[in-house]
Amino acid sequence: VQLQASGGGLVQSGGSLRLSCSAPASTFATNRMGWYRQASDQERELVAYITPGDETDYSDSVKGRFTIARDSAKNTVYLQMNNLKPEDTAVYYCNAKLLGFSGAIITDIWGQGTQVTVSS
Repeated sequence: VQLQASGGGLVQSGGSLRLSCSAPASTFATNRMGWYRQASDQERELVAYITPGDETDYSDSVKGRFTIARDSAKNTVYLQMNNLKPEDTAVYYCNAKLLGFSGAIITDIWGQGTQVTVSS
């Protein structure tokens, strides 16, 4: 199973970027799709996720600025990032988690990272 992420780049503070991640149809339909990020010398952290039922959650640091959405026709999840700040600079990773009824992680799939750099 492969997740294909794209859309990173260099942007000035206050600017916007949109990340995209495509997945196989079976993965997209059943997995909670999310974006994580990892800045230099820091641990990977959750940015946002969206469930097959379109429930979303965001880290406090991006609430009100980032929006996650999914396009079932294209099997793609997007992360629209607005009002970017230098502290958003990181490698962003697409993730697909298949969760059991109890919330246990059954499978955990990662895409390649895409670099987002926000200049001040």
